[in-house]
Amino acid sequence: MKLAIVQFKPRKGEVETNLAALGDVFAQLAAEEKPYDLIVFPEAALTGYFLEGAVYELAFSTNTLAERLARLWRERAPVKRLKPVDVAIGFYENDGGTYHNSAMYLHVTPERHEVIHVHRKMFLPTYGVFDEERFLSRGRRLQAFDTRFGRMALLICEDMWHALMPTIAAIKGARALIVPSASPGRGIEGRDGELESIRYWHELLHATAVEHGVFIFYAGLAGFEGGKGMTGSSRAVDPRGATLAEAPALGAFIIRAEIDFGEVDLARASLPLLGDLGAVLPDLLLDDELLPSLAHERRP
Repeated sequence: MKLAIVQFKPRKGEVETNLAALGDVFAQLAAEEKPYDLIVFPEAALTGYFLEGAVYELAFSTNTLAERLARLWRERAPVKRLKPVDVAIGFYENDGGTYHNSAMYLHVTPERHEVIHVHRKMFLPTYGVFDEERFLSRGRRLQAFDTRFGRMALLICEDMWHALMPTIAAIKGARALIVPSASPGRGIEGRDGELESIRYWHELLHATAVEHGVFIFYAGLAGFEGGKGMTGSSRAVDPRGATLAEAPALGAFIIRAEIDFGEVDLARASLPLLGDLGAVLPDLLLDDELLPSLAHERRP
């Protein structure tokens, strides 16, 4: 599978301008000699992240966005090079008047398109500079889904920081985790001046890949919004924790990688942590101390 991760730098609130820029990316990628199989964009890629109340004006219905992306791919790809492509992108979703921070996995062919899966962000941060839960509803379920390349899961930014989320995705069969993100820079770490937030992301992505034997495709939003700098740092990580490709923290950027999903089987065979978890999980789930309130209700 040929992968492109697009570190996108949108203009806040300017949807049509951002769609035009995304079309330019499509044209650039489609013109390359070997066609791409999967293109991944960041969280809130077409609107910018810090929208607050403007999210209600700029959110998309899933079908509307899918139609626009499919049409844009067909319009911008040269006719002779118009091949099927999968696109994963983060967006603000209007689901009949309920608003979510969502990510879509879309399959596009020259004749049709299909929404394979939509994930709604489950952990909406409300600390520091974040105020998502004031304006959005959280998702209620994490699912893995089948693609033409293998089973995958979508996790949006803070979803990834809760270890239970990638664990559940892996247990449900995900062989790759797609992580659209919009992460403002925080803290200065060490003599080299690396931001703490970037270092934490690197450590988290690599440790998760090794623990569960999964590929991780992390797409970070770039640019500045209201004085807050998004830290980009997009990367592809293999199931042994090695970096396949990475982008710098600043600016729009495209990284490319060749993905062999056979590596997942080899990584899990050499370090069978996921198999061990499957054996122990039933006992863990029967532990009534995991849900103290429910456990209390069950006691006589």
